[in-house]
Order: sequence, then structure tokens, then C-alpha cells
Amino acid sequence: MRVLVIGSGGREHALCWAIANSPMVTKLFCAPGNGGIAEIAELVDLRAEDIDGLVSWTRDHAIDFCMPGPEAPLVAGIADAMEAAGVPCFGPLAGGAQLEGSKTFMKEVADAAGVPTAQWRRFTDAPEARAYVAEQGAPIVIKADGLAAGKGVTVAMTTDEANVAIDDALLGGIFGEAGASVVIEEFLEGEEASFHVLTDGEAVLPLATAQDHKRVGDGDTGPNTGGMGCYSPASIVTSEIEAQVMETIIGPTVTEMNRRGTPFRGVLYAGLMITATGPKLIEFNVRFGDPECQVMMTRLRSDLVPALLATRDKELHHIALRWHDKAALTVVMATQGYPASYPKDTPINDLDAAEADESITLFHAGTRRDGDQWLSTGGRVLGVTALGETIAQAQTSAYRSVDRLDWPRGFCRRDIGWREIAREG
Repeated sequence: MRVLVIGSGGREHALCWAIANSPMVTKLFCAPGNGGIAEIAELVDLRAEDIDGLVSWTRDHAIDFCMPGPEAPLVAGIADAMEAAGVPCFGPLAGGAQLEGSKTFMKEVADAAGVPTAQWRRFTDAPEARAYVAEQGAPIVIKADGLAAGKGVTVAMTTDEANVAIDDALLGGIFGEAGASVVIEEFLEGEEASFHVLTDGEAVLPLATAQDHKRVGDGDTGPNTGGMGCYSPASIVTSEIEAQVMETIIGPTVTEMNRRGTPFRGVLYAGLMITATGPKLIEFNVRFGDPECQVMMTRLRSDLVPALLATRDKELHHIALRWHDKAALTVVMATQGYPASYPKDTPINDLDAAEADESITLFHAGTRRDGDQWLSTGGRVLGVTALGETIAQAQTSAYRSVDRLDWPRGFCRRDIGWREIAREG
């Protein structure tokens, strides 16, 4: 079959890497892709948000299956458009994608379903929002209501910090329309975890657990990013916690979405806070996490494609997935300055040396080739991913690989997996 993956980041490289290994796939395309993806798929010069162009291209090129990676095209209705054109597409229709497209919608669904989550209020008026913060106190969480590429969340440890975030969004417009309203949430104490499931609207299949590292600096300091590293499995999600998540968060949400007439089909990613009183929902995403996808695809032993097809075709109850017992860990290499402004087209050398260890897979998130020279094209640029018998072993391998790279304008966190390693030790 001929498959089109949509997107250009590390998640899409990991998806292409897994899909390319399926014996069911005869030809793989990626739009627009990146330099690393070009080595395993034919690139298509179309933006992920160009829905009309992508639909037209898939029909002209006899695509059998479409796999959107990022959230923006899903929220904009790419699955609706592909299905209307007769192209089978993985992922939720636009109605279901609002679980990520609108924090308010997600919170309303959670409340209606009885899902444990932080107390919240929505605001469009900055003085009213600041008054609420003064009443609630800090720490407190400020979120842009719409899509902000993983950068619309401020965990404010002081009321001054919260007020700056409110003013930036509602008065400064730094997130555009996505920040025209903000959701202000109770701060939850605990440890975060990423919990992904496949669901066809009825059957639900849990995937491997993971833990992301959102903040830019070691020790979880500095501003939030799209993700600076990840590991899997996350032992904080015990079998008992997984059962609670399925019973109190995933199951009720799938039921509530059906009740609303907007059944959810695709991958549902619950960002969790594991609190002293059990797991609570932080947010829903309607696509694979990035960099969670990189560690999950590295650990997946089964063919991914039948699971994607079964999810779309409402046949998921036939699917079981096998996972490596080994752990996986991804260190994200980013351009200096990220998540604020950063230079582009900075040279990266010695990628072959970085990937020389057989335990390493290098997922590209923002690269291009200029002749024999690799250049950076984004903020998050490479996902150095290692398999190991333990998280500590995978971490050692990943950083050994990082240190083989010659990229003066690159940086990374040096403590990915620190919580799990402390538990292992």
C-alpha cells in the first residue's frame, strides 16, 4: 500500500521509521518531511496545513492511507477532508480534535464525564483574570485556550509571573488567536506522565507509558518547551495507576465524546499528574506526543500499520501489540535560544559518528541537507534515542552519542530520565 505521513518533526520521522518497516507498505511519502525523513520516504513539497493541496495530491497519487502527525491539521479538519475525498485517514475528525484544539472544550468534556482534573476558569478579560489569580494565589497555571505549539502553558510560581502570562496572551497577543482566551487552572502537585491509547470510538488499546521533560533546563527549570527529552516505560504508571486511568479518565472521555455525537477515533494522549490521591488529567492531545512517539516507536515490536488501519476501520478489538522489554530514552538536541528566538541553518557535523552505536536511532526534527552538509532548520532539531536494559543504561548511551556530535550552536538537557534513574538506583 501507498502511505502518506503528514508533518516535518521528530514525531513524523519516528512514524515514518516505523511505517517504513511494515511489509504492507510499498511506497512511503511524507509532506513536507525533513532531511532525515528524506532518507526513508519521498518528500512532498506541501505544508501540513495545506489541506486542499494535500487532498488533491493524495488523489492524484493513489494514496491508500494517510497518517497526519501534528495537531494543527487534525484540528483544521484534515481527516474530514481526506475521508470525504475517499482517502482513508488515521486520526479524529475535527469535532473530536477539539479535545486538543480548545482547552475549554476539553475541560467541559472532562467535567461532564466526571474525569478528575484541576479546577479551572476561562477568561477573555485581563483584569478579571488577574483578580482571579489574586484570589487563588500561586502557584497557578495559565494556558492559552487554543493551539500554541506546546508553548502556551505557564506554570507560574508567583502571582507576578501569572499576571505577566495573562497580559502576554490577552493584551500582548503573543499566541495570536490561540491566546484570545486563557484557561487558568489549579496547580497540581505530583509527577507527570504521558499515557497514550488507540481508540476506534469503542475499543481502547493502551500503549507503552512514557514521561516527557517539558522545561528547557536541567532539574525541570526554565520555560516550557515542546519537549526536551523522554523515556519509556515510566514506572510511576503502575498497573494499578493504569487501571485507574482507564476507568476514570480514558473510558469516561470516550463515552462522553460518543454521547455528544463526536466520537473520537485515533490516538488519544492524556497528559497526567500522578498525585497523592491518584492520577488527574492535565490535558488531552489528539496525536502522538513528541518526543514520546520516538521512544514508543523504538520500543514497539509489532507492525504499527495494522494497528493504525484497525483504529480507522473500527476493528481495533482484533489488535494486540508487543513491546520490547528494553527501555528507551530520547535526548532532544535544540538550537541555542530555543524556546525563544534562535538562528537557523547552523552546521551540524558527525551525524554518522553519533549513530554508530547499534543501540542508537537518530530522529530528525529540524534538519535539511545542503550537499554533504547537515543544517538546522528549527528549534528542536534532533532526537538522540537509545535502547538499554535500564533507563540508566539508555541514558548513558544517548549522551555518549550526543557527545559525538559536532554542533556548536546546539544544546540539550543533561538529566533526561533523572527521576526514573533515582528509582532504579
